[in-house]
Amino acid sequence: MVRHKPSPSFNITSLTVSIPTKKRAPSTTLSRWSTPEFRIYLLIIALAVPWMAWVVIRISLPTHPAYHLFSDRLARGWLFGWPVDNWDAQYRSFRNNVPILAAVAGVHALLTYFVPAQSRLRLNLAFALVFNVALHGTSTLKILAILSLNYALRAQHPSLTWIFNGAMLFANDRCSGYSYASISPTLGWLDDWGGVYPRWYIPFNITMLRLVSFNMDYYAAVSFLTYTTTPKSDSHLPHAYTFPAYITYALFAPLYIAGPIIPFNDFLAQIELQPTRPLTQRQEERPTTLIKPYFIRFIFTLLTMEVLIHTMYVVAIKDARPWEHIAYLPSELALLSFFSLIHVWLKLLIPWRFFRLWSLLAGIDPPENMVRCMANNYSALAFWRAWHRSFNLWIVRYIYIPLGGSHRQLLNSLLIFTFVALWHDLTFRLLAWGWLVSIFLIPEMVAGWVFSTEKFGDRPWYRHLCALGAVLNVLMMMAANLVGFVIGTDGVRYFVEQLVGTKEGLQFLACAVAGLFVGVQVMFEYREEEKRRGIYRRC
Repeated sequence: MVRHKPSPSFNITSLTVSIPTKKRAPSTTLSRWSTPEFRIYLLIIALAVPWMAWVVIRISLPTHPAYHLFSDRLARGWLFGWPVDNWDAQYRSFRNNVPILAAVAGVHALLTYFVPAQSRLRLNLAFALVFNVALHGTSTLKILAILSLNYALRAQHPSLTWIFNGAMLFANDRCSGYSYASISPTLGWLDDWGGVYPRWYIPFNITMLRLVSFNMDYYAAVSFLTYTTTPKSDSHLPHAYTFPAYITYALFAPLYIAGPIIPFNDFLAQIELQPTRPLTQRQEERPTTLIKPYFIRFIFTLLTMEVLIHTMYVVAIKDARPWEHIAYLPSELALLSFFSLIHVWLKLLIPWRFFRLWSLLAGIDPPENMVRCMANNYSALAFWRAWHRSFNLWIVRYIYIPLGGSHRQLLNSLLIFTFVALWHDLTFRLLAWGWLVSIFLIPEMVAGWVFSTEKFGDRPWYRHLCALGAVLNVLMMMAANLVGFVIGTDGVRYFVEQLVGTKEGLQFLACAVAGLFVGVQVMFEYREEEKRRGIYRRC
């Protein structure tokens, strides 16, 4: 596995963040960028994208008839005096706390820099405990109790680890974190100090993945098992799986709140760089060569989000549902939904990149969580490899391969997306999302078997047939994610009725399909350009 370093001269593939990929010879296919076909495609995109943005900006303006229905959800902004849509609670909690998080990250980075390498584990253990107490107050005792019980199961059969952690997720959700008073009235005074983030059971979903990772990696070490995705540097002797290392890993401050997720073996290999073990290329690069370009990426995405929430009030509008009172054009509803997905992508991308940047400053290089832009995906299978990538790698390592991998791909996909949905939230909406995603994988799998690249890849019509299939994929992925993360099943049902039940809706749908066809062709060529530079990503 190699990480492709940015070339000295900027090129179009530099827009995508670098991740480790398999080393292969560059492709020799001819570039299509300068052909008449792609010049037309690029012209269409240059005209369509500003129009798409303007449609959503227009329905966000004070002059729009529905403005009064959602204006109470807007806050005072800093950009040219425009109001800001800070209504999304998840992103608001991060955005409002960026200054203090940056200060904490800076202190942690400085301590890491000045503390000797052999003391890094102790430093991170102490910092993690202090950070956790500041976040959750006395609830840190509950977290440590759960962690201790999980540690006691490390040598038992893996099924016990899964049952225990699944039960913890369910109990945490149903009991809202177990108040001390509910355990014993005499302990009620402990509830008085819950820290700055009393709802400790929310980030515990991420912690649960680390608990499973530690136990599975330990069980593999003592049982002499190997996973096909485990790098050679992951090998540790059983005595390395100590309780202090386990607590440090589970509560590691930069990755505690939202990830990215890193396997225990990889974490230990990086935090204890043993001179007797050869370093991988990833560890040799870490972290200084990655920090500057990654910091620039983070600032750019942060400013992009600021422009979006100051000009397109997609969260306020979708939550206020003004279309129930005032008629919206099908194109307005469709593009509102599209930019709502862009907002979802950015609100996840920005915290993940912040916490990964903090982790790099602390000397640990976790996987990149978001590889592609949300609008640069046409394959459902590839999309899930690039969206929350560290979670995907965790699933492949600890669920997909143990279940049999590609030998039972459809059944495994159904089980995995059911787990993913329930892991996110124990609600029917996300369960419906998980099942929809599993169903929407079927057409792509069937098409891949019937029209394989090996059989038809050299035919002139093959690229266009793939583009048509990809358009269908994009529409299905948008529908599934709108159900799961934006407007739910009722909202999608109303949107579809307006799209296919009116003349204007059908006209817009035809234009949207044509536009997506153009976009997919550019996505294809972008990936071909990566291959011409020796970059092969499976997303």
